[in-house]
Amino acid sequence: MINYLRHNQAALKKREQDIYQHLFQSTIWKNARTIGVTLSMPHEINTYPIIEQAWQEGKYIAVPKTFPETHQLKFYRLQNFNDLRRGFKNIYEPICTDSKIISSNIMDMIIVPGLVYDYSGYRIGYGGGFFDRYLADYTNIKVAILYQAQLKPAIPRDSFDIPVDILITEKKYCCVKKVNDD
Repeated sequence: MINYLRHNQAALKKREQDIYQHLFQSTIWKNARTIGVTLSMPHEINTYPIIEQAWQEGKYIAVPKTFPETHQLKFYRLQNFNDLRRGFKNIYEPICTDSKIISSNIMDMIIVPGLVYDYSGYRIGYGGGFFDRYLADYTNIKVAILYQAQLKPAIPRDSFDIPVDILITEKKYCCVKKVNDD
Protein backbone atom coordinates (compact mmCIF):
# COMPACT_ATOMS: atom_id res chain seq x y z
CA MET A 1 0.00 0.00 0.00
CA ILE A 2 2.80 2.44 0.83
CA ASN A 3 4.41 1.82 -2.57
CA TYR A 4 1.07 2.51 -4.28
CA LEU A 5 0.74 5.79 -2.39
CA ARG A 6 4.36 6.83 -3.04
CA HIS A 7 4.18 6.22 -6.78
CA ASN A 8 0.82 7.88 -7.38
CA GLN A 9 1.25 11.18 -5.50
CA ALA A 10 0.44 13.44 -8.45
CA ALA A 11 -2.75 11.58 -9.34
CA LEU A 12 -3.85 11.52 -5.70
CA LYS A 13 -3.82 15.32 -5.16
CA LYS A 14 -7.32 15.74 -6.64
CA ARG A 15 -8.57 12.93 -4.42
CA GLU A 16 -7.09 14.70 -1.41
CA GLN A 17 -9.10 17.81 -2.28
CA ASP A 18 -12.29 15.73 -2.40
CA ILE A 19 -11.48 14.22 0.99
CA TYR A 20 -10.92 17.68 2.47
CA GLN A 21 -14.23 18.84 1.04
CA HIS A 22 -16.12 15.92 2.64
CA LEU A 23 -14.41 16.59 5.97
CA PHE A 24 -14.86 20.38 6.00
CA GLN A 25 -18.54 20.14 5.04
CA SER A 26 -19.35 17.64 7.79
CA THR A 27 -21.25 18.59 10.92
CA ILE A 28 -18.58 17.00 13.10
CA TRP A 29 -15.99 19.35 11.61
CA LYS A 30 -18.24 22.37 11.90
CA ASN A 31 -19.04 21.60 15.55
CA ALA A 32 -15.49 20.73 16.62
CA ARG A 33 -13.51 23.30 18.57
CA THR A 34 -10.41 21.17 19.28
CA ILE A 35 -9.17 18.62 16.76
CA GLY A 36 -6.46 16.00 17.23
CA VAL A 37 -4.53 15.25 14.06
CA THR A 38 -1.26 13.58 13.14
CA LEU A 39 1.39 15.30 11.09
CA SER A 40 1.38 13.42 7.82
CA MET A 41 4.29 11.58 6.30
CA PRO A 42 5.02 11.94 2.55
CA HIS A 43 3.09 8.77 1.61
CA GLU A 44 -0.04 9.80 3.58
CA ILE A 45 -2.88 12.19 2.89
CA ASN A 46 -1.47 15.61 3.64
CA THR A 47 -2.85 16.80 6.99
CA TYR A 48 -1.18 20.22 6.88
CA PRO A 49 -4.07 21.77 4.86
CA ILE A 50 -6.46 20.38 7.51
CA ILE A 51 -4.46 22.07 10.25
CA GLU A 52 -4.34 25.34 8.31
CA GLN A 53 -8.10 25.24 7.66
CA ALA A 54 -8.75 24.64 11.35
CA TRP A 55 -6.60 27.62 12.32
CA GLN A 56 -8.39 29.80 9.75
CA GLU A 57 -11.69 28.82 11.35
CA GLY A 58 -10.43 29.57 14.87
CA LYS A 59 -10.22 25.93 15.93
CA TYR A 60 -7.54 24.51 18.20
CA ILE A 61 -5.21 21.81 16.92
CA ALA A 62 -3.56 19.12 19.01
CA VAL A 63 -0.82 16.90 17.59
CA PRO A 64 0.71 13.76 19.10
CA LYS A 65 4.12 13.15 20.53
CA THR A 66 5.24 9.54 20.87
CA PHE A 67 6.90 8.30 24.03
CA PRO A 68 8.44 4.98 22.90
CA GLU A 69 9.75 4.08 26.35
CA THR A 70 6.17 3.89 27.70
CA HIS A 71 4.41 3.13 24.38
CA GLN A 72 2.19 6.17 24.90
CA LEU A 73 1.01 9.17 22.96
CA LYS A 74 0.31 12.59 24.40
CA PHE A 75 -1.31 15.38 22.44
CA TYR A 76 -0.02 18.94 22.58
CA ARG A 77 -1.56 22.14 21.31
CA LEU A 78 0.02 23.32 18.06
CA GLN A 79 -0.20 27.02 17.26
CA ASN A 80 2.52 27.28 14.64
CA PHE A 81 4.41 24.90 12.37
CA ASN A 82 7.64 26.37 13.78
CA ASP A 83 6.79 24.58 17.05
CA LEU A 84 7.67 21.20 15.47
CA ARG A 85 10.82 19.11 15.36
CA ARG A 86 11.70 15.62 14.14
CA GLY A 87 11.00 12.97 16.75
CA PHE A 88 10.30 9.24 17.01
CA LYS A 89 10.85 7.49 13.64
CA ASN A 90 11.76 10.89 12.16
CA ILE A 91 8.12 12.05 12.35
CA TYR A 92 7.44 15.70 13.11
CA GLU A 93 6.28 16.18 16.68
CA PRO A 94 5.48 19.19 18.85
CA ILE A 95 8.07 20.82 21.04
CA CYS A 96 6.57 19.89 24.39
CA THR A 97 5.75 21.89 27.45
CA ASP A 98 3.35 20.72 30.13
CA SER A 99 1.21 23.82 29.59
CA LYS A 100 0.44 22.68 26.04
CA ILE A 101 -0.81 19.16 26.91
CA ILE A 102 -4.36 18.58 25.66
CA SER A 103 -6.31 15.90 27.51
CA SER A 104 -8.33 13.47 25.43
CA ASN A 105 -11.69 14.70 26.72
CA ILE A 106 -10.93 18.19 25.33
CA MET A 107 -10.56 16.98 21.74
CA ASP A 108 -13.93 16.88 19.98
CA MET A 109 -12.56 14.67 17.23
CA ILE A 110 -9.33 12.96 16.36
CA ILE A 111 -8.10 12.07 12.88
CA VAL A 112 -6.51 8.63 13.18
CA PRO A 113 -3.70 7.47 10.88
CA GLY A 114 -3.57 4.07 9.21
CA LEU A 115 -2.45 2.15 6.16
CA VAL A 116 -5.60 0.11 5.47
CA TYR A 117 -9.14 0.25 6.89
CA ASP A 118 -12.21 -1.97 6.68
CA TYR A 119 -15.90 -1.09 6.48
CA SER A 120 -16.27 -1.61 10.23
CA GLY A 121 -13.72 1.12 10.94
CA TYR A 122 -10.86 -1.16 11.96
CA ARG A 123 -7.41 -0.25 10.74
CA ILE A 124 -3.93 -1.54 10.24
CA GLY A 125 -1.55 1.09 11.50
CA TYR A 126 2.19 1.24 11.67
CA GLY A 127 2.64 -1.59 14.15
CA GLY A 128 3.48 0.16 17.39
CA GLY A 129 0.03 0.07 18.98
CA PHE A 130 0.43 3.67 20.16
CA PHE A 131 -2.89 4.86 18.75
CA ASP A 132 -4.87 1.84 19.91
CA ARG A 133 -3.61 2.42 23.46
CA TYR A 134 -4.59 6.08 23.26
CA LEU A 135 -7.97 5.40 21.66
CA ALA A 136 -8.89 2.83 24.32
CA ASP A 137 -9.70 5.73 26.67
CA TYR A 138 -10.79 8.27 24.05
CA THR A 139 -14.58 8.69 24.02
CA ASN A 140 -15.16 11.35 21.37
CA ILE A 141 -15.32 11.04 17.58
CA LYS A 142 -12.61 9.09 15.76
CA VAL A 143 -12.22 9.86 12.05
CA ALA A 144 -10.12 8.27 9.32
CA ILE A 145 -9.25 10.09 6.12
CA LEU A 146 -8.18 7.66 3.43
CA TYR A 147 -8.16 6.91 -0.26
CA GLN A 148 -10.82 4.51 -1.49
CA ALA A 149 -7.99 2.11 -2.44
CA GLN A 150 -7.12 1.82 1.28
CA LEU A 151 -10.63 0.59 2.15
CA LYS A 152 -11.13 -3.18 2.24
CA PRO A 153 -14.18 -5.34 3.10
CA ALA A 154 -12.39 -6.84 6.12
CA ILE A 155 -8.93 -6.89 7.67
CA PRO A 156 -7.38 -8.95 10.47
CA ARG A 157 -8.02 -7.55 13.93
CA ASP A 158 -7.08 -8.21 17.51
CA SER A 159 -9.06 -7.74 20.72
CA PHE A 160 -7.16 -4.53 21.52
CA ASP A 161 -7.86 -2.88 18.14
CA ILE A 162 -10.08 0.21 18.33
CA PRO A 163 -12.21 1.12 15.29
CA VAL A 164 -12.82 4.64 14.05
CA ASP A 165 -16.36 6.03 13.94
CA ILE A 166 -16.22 7.72 10.54
CA LEU A 167 -14.44 6.90 7.28
CA ILE A 168 -13.92 9.71 4.77
CA THR A 169 -12.66 8.87 1.29
CA GLU A 170 -12.58 10.87 -1.92
CA LYS A 171 -15.86 9.16 -2.86
CA LYS A 172 -17.87 9.17 0.35
CA TYR A 173 -18.40 10.02 3.98
CA CYS A 174 -19.40 6.93 5.93
CA CYS A 175 -20.43 6.59 9.58
CA VAL A 176 -19.52 3.14 10.85
CA LYS A 177 -20.76 3.95 14.35
CA LYS A 178 -23.63 6.22 15.31
CA VAL A 179 -22.33 9.72 16.01
CA ASN A 180 -24.14 13.03 16.28
CA ASP A 181 -23.56 14.26 12.73
CA ASP A 182 -26.94 15.45 11.53
